[in-house]
Amino acid sequence: MIYPYFKLLHLIAVIIFLGNIFTGLFWMHIAKKTKDIKIISHSIKGVIKSDRFFTIPGVIVITGFGILAAIYGHIPILRTGWIFWTLILFSISGIAFAWKVAPLQSKIYKLTLKHEDKNDFNWMGFNKVYMEWEVWGLVALLTPVAGLIMMTLKIPR
Repeated sequence: MIYPYFKLLHLIAVIIFLGNIFTGLFWMHIAKKTKDIKIISHSIKGVIKSDRFFTIPGVIVITGFGILAAIYGHIPILRTGWIFWTLILFSISGIAFAWKVAPLQSKIYKLTLKHEDKNDFNWMGFNKVYMEWEVWGLVALLTPVAGLIMMTLKIPR
């Protein structure tokens, strides 16, 4: 039976996807605490690059193998609550990422490129953008985490 392999690949993609989001938030938090613009700039550039290599392809792999697992497992996607609502949460995460997180990451990167001296850096403006990025990053993280919980516990049925 091919179902377990599709499910395995789906779960591996989920682990990589969520791990990338967690580590991006973690490293940016660490970088911000240094108040070193070069470190912050380097970190956000790494977050942007890791999203390109892990988050975006992860969405495709998670969705593709999740659908294949459901089909081969004979599980009705839209009539199974834990799949349907996880798809809704996953979509909310994608919308938050595309409309808020990614543009804010670019904005943070551009802000840090303009200044190398922390004395003439607009920390208030940066902190405003950074806090917005953190909030939307949490939305983009917590919605798929909630989906992971729903999928694992199979709730609602």
